[in-house]
Amino acid sequence: MATPAFARPHRGVFPVAPTIFDDRGELDLDGQRRCIDFMIDAGSHGICILANFSEQFSLTDDERERVMGAVLDHVAGRVPVIVTTTHFGTQVCAERSRRAQAAGASFVMIMPPYHGATVRVPEHAIVEFFDSVSAAISIPIMIQDSPVAGTMLSAELLARIARQTANVRYFKLEVPPVANKLAALIALGGERIEGPWDGEEGITLLADLEAGATGTMTGGGYPDGIRTIYDAFAAGGHDEAAAAYARWLPLINYENRQCGFATAKILMKEGGVIRSDKVRLPVQPVQPRQRAGLLKIARTLDPLVLRWAR
Repeated sequence: MATPAFARPHRGVFPVAPTIFDDRGELDLDGQRRCIDFMIDAGSHGICILANFSEQFSLTDDERERVMGAVLDHVAGRVPVIVTTTHFGTQVCAERSRRAQAAGASFVMIMPPYHGATVRVPEHAIVEFFDSVSAAISIPIMIQDSPVAGTMLSAELLARIARQTANVRYFKLEVPPVANKLAALIALGGERIEGPWDGEEGITLLADLEAGATGTMTGGGYPDGIRTIYDAFAAGGHDEAAAAYARWLPLINYENRQCGFATAKILMKEGGVIRSDKVRLPVQPVQPRQRAGLLKIARTLDPLVLRWAR
């Protein structure tokens, strides 16, 4: 499958799609397709799959392939799709990235190599890692600077990788203080920084946009809400963006601090998008009190997810 041609640079709201399971914890690919349709209808400029917020760490390699194939076939070029191909091993990450490109991914997202709480590699090995993966593909690479990896990636290092590595052009920054790091990266990397983005469910979105972020990777439950912030800012309406951010911040905060990657599934199940909001063990289900609190806040905002399937 050829990678669909989309205008670059990629900008906007690219939420992470949850991986949909049935009540037994098995893949529900029909539910996955409905999830994707909702996310596109809710205004997502693009979609990311197989990320940490997709519970990628609980999937087998075969399940990763099945989810990737089902999503890319179903999207069928409607929006760009980012496939997360993170792996500690350089060869494995390169092969995952080749397979994502062959399946139609618009770009791949990768964390620096890490394993567990203590296994890290030195800076020169991080550079070599991204050089090797870049040489294996022709689509852009997004480096994910996430607290999960526990790896210090300075703005200077990221800019150096961007300058010397052909396909490293996008950066998802999530390690605080994000806004300062975004501004520094843009200043250091210049035109090589094609996509300075943030993540973390949009919890610092307004400050990050003010620092120069051109994209955001949030949870998948309410792209329409995130769009009200992003669109207002992109149109120059900073006061309108601030008001929209203030309106949606309680829900963003509840996702970021309370329900995590279960948030999108809970909202999608409540709205009839999917049949089950199952998270895969050993991750524990959200407590009833938290679930009720999430839905109480969401209902005050009337997001599309609660009425898409009605």
